Amino acid sequence: MKQLLFSNWHAMRIIRLAFAVFLFFQAYETQEWFLVAFGIFFLIQAIFNAGCGANGCQIPKK
Repeated sequence: MKQLLFSNWHAMRIIRLAFAVFLFFQAYETQEWFLVAFGIFFLIQAIFNAGCGANGCQIPKK
């Protein structure tokens, strides 16, 4: 789990994290609390490196 969280940080993963933080900030500023749900979605994708990337949505063959 520790290796999953602290390795393989690439541009798309950082963008997802930045977008999640942006959505949390906007939810707080505008009092539109439904934005928190979208922020959590992108935060989970960034933390666990989930989601479709450049190779498409496929399971790694290891």
